[in-house]
Amino acid sequence: MKLLLDENLSDQIVHRIIDLYPDSEHVKTLALTNTDDGLIWEYAKANGFVIVSKDADFHQRSLLYGHPPKFIYLRIGNSPTLKIVQVLRDSFDTIIQFGDRELESILVLA
Repeated sequence: MKLLLDENLSDQIVHRIIDLYPDSEHVKTLALTNTDDGLIWEYAKANGFVIVSKDADFHQRSLLYGHPPKFIYLRIGNSPTLKIVQVLRDSFDTIIQFGDRELESILVLA
């Protein structure tokens, strides 16, 4: 499973999770920062990414349009990068199962 991390998350996270989530990217490396959420959504959809964000706008978009792409909503407040890395690593099995489920479009991690 490849994750697309939104700009509200550090681009340093990708380097710390790439062993579990190969081919994951940050919007910064794809020149998608300061871009409309709709463009990020369409990029993720066209390229098989699961969006990871703390942005409630993606949550609303996922409720409205469903998937693809799937969306992982991090409800962890202003946590340091290491905490976010730990959440993504600790939730690996849950995230993989979420990716395999046809009917689910949103996974909330708190």
